[in-house]
Amino acid sequence: MQLSKSQYVRGLQCHKSLWLYKHKREVMTPTSPRQEFIFENGHRVGKLAQGLFPGGTEIEHDGQNFGGMITRTRRLIDQGANVIYEATFKSRNVLIMADILVRNRDVWDLYEVKASTSVKPQHKPDAAIQWYVIQDQLPLGKAHIVHVNSDYEFNGELDIAQLMAIEDITDEVLELQPGLDQNLQSMSNMLRQNEPHIPIGPQCDDPYECDFKAYCWQDVPSPSVFNLYRMDKNRKFELYHAGKISYADVCGENLSKTQQLQVDSALAREVYIDREAIRAFVDCAVYPINFLDFETFNSAIPKFPGQKPYRTAIPFQYSLHVLHPDGEIEHREFLADERRDPRAEIAQKLAADITPEGSIVAFSQATEKSIIRRLAAESAEHEQTLIAMGDRFIDLLKPFQQLMYYHPDFNGSFSIKSVLPAMFPDDAALDYKGLDIQAGDMASMVYADLDRINDASERQKKREALLEYCKLDTLAMVMIWQKLSDIAEIS
Repeated sequence: MQLSKSQYVRGLQCHKSLWLYKHKREVMTPTSPRQEFIFENGHRVGKLAQGLFPGGTEIEHDGQNFGGMITRTRRLIDQGANVIYEATFKSRNVLIMADILVRNRDVWDLYEVKASTSVKPQHKPDAAIQWYVIQDQLPLGKAHIVHVNSDYEFNGELDIAQLMAIEDITDEVLELQPGLDQNLQSMSNMLRQNEPHIPIGPQCDDPYECDFKAYCWQDVPSPSVFNLYRMDKNRKFELYHAGKISYADVCGENLSKTQQLQVDSALAREVYIDREAIRAFVDCAVYPINFLDFETFNSAIPKFPGQKPYRTAIPFQYSLHVLHPDGEIEHREFLADERRDPRAEIAQKLAADITPEGSIVAFSQATEKSIIRRLAAESAEHEQTLIAMGDRFIDLLKPFQQLMYYHPDFNGSFSIKSVLPAMFPDDAALDYKGLDIQAGDMASMVYADLDRINDASERQKKREALLEYCKLDTLAMVMIWQKLSDIAEIS
């Protein structure tokens, strides 16, 4: 049975995943928008990397005719081509497409492109299987990983040679060659048999989350030992394989304070409340209270001056709900033009929108505070106003993380996406699932691609979805705050 490079790498992670992919693909979890964005991001990085070796010819992908791709590759080689993109080969029943193949005198050098900022352990067997296939047909010289250089700082004009880093991994690739025959034979034998019985384990998420995880984990109850707060994943699997799966099963185990409260609360179906601590928390606020949430994006390919790949989070949006002493709630918001650097405008708008006095509430405040510090450093006009905001923050994560309030439906998570539905289970207006955009990473992806959308109505639709998502983040904080305040007032 033929294997592709990606299928071989899948088999290295888990034989059962490969078997399911080949024989039972209908149980695979559909590709999420986040995964699609990651794939597209990798494709863009791969295209850019071709600029390191200009003048090459790309083998156009044809999923219905890999034989034609192989023939075109061979023809280019015979005609004296020096650089080939997506060079396609098949040998010993393995099909591969090399990102970049470069003639270097009488040998060929292999370049595998990755959108990461370093060479990862899983990249080496990826390159090794390519070497294994190509070496039967061409003399090879070196194997390399091309990856993004996270130290590169964009200055207005993209410098591909500085954006990309190239690492020679030839020695590692050669060290892996002796084991490839055995790996392939093992996979081939496994694929001819019935579905393998492989227990769930760390391989389900390492190095990638498996797209058959829902199928393999279907008998794991919810909640389970895997929901225990900040427990080492290997310890979770030890307990699971010892038959200690549900919360009831782990009674008597050596649990942390948070884990123990999590178990006790879930088994009793009771909300734990430390009213005095909650009262002290809400009493520290000064009105008007500003509930603030930013959305940011960073990417492998920087767009704005001073931005570094994956390292510089550019704020493009915020939502602000202001709670006044009389109970009035006012909403303000900002969403940047996707075609220009948003930082100067967002600094100006924020300085005007946040009230001069009063507390600023964020959920996990470190992100918001760091964004404001960076905006201050980049905006001389508003620097002092923005810097002064730093001392006004209150972290709405605190009453949950410090166990002033614990609901059994938190399931060991203190994110706002866990807290909100537990505290307001029947309020459709507070349900993220009703939105087109349901998470911060999805918002970041949507905004990063806005300037590539030519249809104005489609672009506007996505902008409205971004505004609705961010608005719910701060409305959620207001509702949570008010509920905590109500609890504090009960004598």
